[in-house]
Amino acid sequence: MKLSFFGAAPDTGNLGVSALCYATLHNIIKQHPDAEITVFDNGRGRSAQKIYFGDVPVSFYRQGAINSRRFYRHESLKIIQLMGLFGGLGNPGIQTIRNSDAVLDISGGDSFTDLYGPKRFEGVTLSKLIAIQQKIPLILLPQTYGPFQNKKCRDIAAEIVQRARCAWARDIRSFEVLKSMLASSFDPERHKCGVDVAFGLPAIKPANMPHDLKKIFTEKNTKRIGFNISGLIYNDPANAKNRFGFKADYNQAVKDLINRFLKETDCIIALVPHVVTPEGHYESDINACQDLLRKLGKAAKNRATVVPAYNNPCEIKWVISQFDWFCGTRMHATIAALSSGIPVSAISYSPKTLGVFETCGQGEHVADPQAIETNEVIECLWQSWKNRGAACVEYKKKLPGVKKAVAEQINLIAVSL
Repeated sequence: MKLSFFGAAPDTGNLGVSALCYATLHNIIKQHPDAEITVFDNGRGRSAQKIYFGDVPVSFYRQGAINSRRFYRHESLKIIQLMGLFGGLGNPGIQTIRNSDAVLDISGGDSFTDLYGPKRFEGVTLSKLIAIQQKIPLILLPQTYGPFQNKKCRDIAAEIVQRARCAWARDIRSFEVLKSMLASSFDPERHKCGVDVAFGLPAIKPANMPHDLKKIFTEKNTKRIGFNISGLIYNDPANAKNRFGFKADYNQAVKDLINRFLKETDCIIALVPHVVTPEGHYESDINACQDLLRKLGKAAKNRATVVPAYNNPCEIKWVISQFDWFCGTRMHATIAALSSGIPVSAISYSPKTLGVFETCGQGEHVADPQAIETNEVIECLWQSWKNRGAACVEYKKKLPGVKKAVAEQINLIAVSL
């Protein structure tokens, strides 16, 4: 079996996207050990790759496919699409797709929307349209659909889901959007509500941990708290506030909340980056964490640290699983906590977060800065911390059902290939 996989390139620096890639590879190979999988990424050419889940290797190929105006590049999605209309004409990207038994597409988990602008929407939809035009079965893996602000974009997305072999939503809210896009084309045999594939990602202890991190995890009689700070919001708060319609001041909220923990508890605090883009990049969680640590000043000395950048999503999941309570803004950072069964809360900037938390019966632990003021965000998260014990007991009752749903959807997706 030959499969092409779009929408989860492992070279973005976003460990949430990498988690989708690793979890999908891990689960497909379990079902189809001999499958030849090509993951389309942002690089050039084609290369054989191997990743390890503990001692278990998974082999696959990586091949470039980008939404670029450099039409002389084989990797341009527009050129791949154009060459497909003429039987391939030697383009390696379209040849790989045409030789595939199916095209899997996960849209980065949350990018099948026009919320991130027209260029991003075009890039996300081109891979799907190519599969449809080449009459290769298109399987939309569990993801969020919408929101769509532009009717034309919604119409394009609706046509894609209607023509896909099957389409999965990753929570009830998104499933309702999917059904509305399908209209009379909705078929319960082809259109399903599942859970985020990252719930099935294994956690692997990092081979190397710095002294500060080891100290946190060996400290006795002290609670450990993890905070994921989103660079997308923190590094340019004015733009983020306008873009996402925040009522609350995100930067002030996270700073004041951590200061409250420093004053009112003896907890050790770790700031956890989940997007590890290069220094100075506008989305860098590392820059955001380091800046916040500086602004916390002397109060944070010997009490707070920044977790180093890990490129393997399985390793950062293990790190997150060691906390007594976790608060994240990047949704897949919180999924790492949820799937590990630890108490977790979220600061959301998209409906996707609430949908995933509601799947786990934890909707009340989501603070929405679009709907409430700064002080209310802080109080919501503080109450989440205070009620962590009861929340964890309740969630652990639901966790087996979530894990069962992961296994069931893997089996159903495997059957559809």
